[in-house]
Amino acid sequence: MISPAAPKTNRIGSIDLLRGIVMIIMVLDHVRDYFHWGAFMYDPTNLSRTTVPIFLTRWITHFCAPIFMLLAGVSARLYGSKRDRRTLARFLLTRGLWLIFAEMFIVTLEWTFNPTYPVFILQVIWAFGACMIVLAGLIYLPVPAILGIGVVLAGAHNLLDGVHVHGHSGWAALWGVLHDQNQYSIGPVSFITAYPIIPWIGILAIGYALGGWYLPSVDQATRRRRLLNAGFAMVVGFVVIRFWNVIGDPSHWSYQKSWAFTVLSFLNTTKYPPSLLYSLMTLGPALIFLALSEKPLGRFQSIVTVYGRTALFFYLVHIPLVHLVAVGAAALEGYPASDMVMIKGWISFDPLLKGYGYPLWVVYLIWIGIVALLYPLCVRFDKYKRGNLPTKPWLSYF
Repeated sequence: MISPAAPKTNRIGSIDLLRGIVMIIMVLDHVRDYFHWGAFMYDPTNLSRTTVPIFLTRWITHFCAPIFMLLAGVSARLYGSKRDRRTLARFLLTRGLWLIFAEMFIVTLEWTFNPTYPVFILQVIWAFGACMIVLAGLIYLPVPAILGIGVVLAGAHNLLDGVHVHGHSGWAALWGVLHDQNQYSIGPVSFITAYPIIPWIGILAIGYALGGWYLPSVDQATRRRRLLNAGFAMVVGFVVIRFWNVIGDPSHWSYQKSWAFTVLSFLNTTKYPPSLLYSLMTLGPALIFLALSEKPLGRFQSIVTVYGRTALFFYLVHIPLVHLVAVGAAALEGYPASDMVMIKGWISFDPLLKGYGYPLWVVYLIWIGIVALLYPLCVRFDKYKRGNLPTKPWLSYF
């Protein structure tokens, strides 16, 4: 295994470590999508059909998007602390536009392997881009105002759950972008708004405000105390509000056939768009982890932070690799490569692949293999980025 060189930047190790962990966990979800037989039959969080291991395999990946969005806000604050607002706003605007372009024309192609682009899937990278563009305007407000806006958007957006705009009008498209996950068409091209942005803007704004705890004016002990207090408050808030079972999530929990499934029902919060309880459930533990990982964790941290420092590069490379391996796996089972190409809609190849798939333990082996296979590539890109960033500023967009 290639050993990463020690970082020569002022990056914060705990942030890179957490970002690296969520990137690795994210790959598990994508491998499950392409290789687990259940992915072609039912939603893994459907308690009437799932098992505890399958549910937890999906549930653990819920932490990825909100944590990454929160850390993106923190990083934006740290980036801006050494620059004027105009420079920060320009960076957020241009990086946001780049991410939207990457989602539509790179990531969509990687997911679909269909260069005719019959569908554009607006997923997490799109959401990051759109939210950064919004943050480019928000940074001109006082930080307490940014925090307040973030809390309202992330915590109260479920009041809009009853608002729906049907059809393929411009208003339907706009509302799909903002809050109501939707699929609509403009001529022959379909768009799927998998990540409506209102609550994600809120999480990014909260992260931007929280980034102030990492400024040089805040000592480590104070930051650690604040992170622990905020993290435990969010965890307790999640348990109390969820137990109340009235507000915070459009899906209520209920007693199930066993205590284990009752716990799963309690944890089964809504991701699309992320509910208040979903955000509390995922971000509370993240803050606690940041507090407890201030001290170096040795070899484990040096390996995992490589993925954290090369997050976008890793994201853009892992999807086509997973997809290509899936094409080969399907071919071994007698399915043509064309069955692994998305033609229309969300996962339209499902009926073609009836009978395809592997048990969960195989999914985990493939996941570990994919992550390990990409490690040397990420090490090389990390060294290239850190060695050339001063002269090649475009690398900061990765």
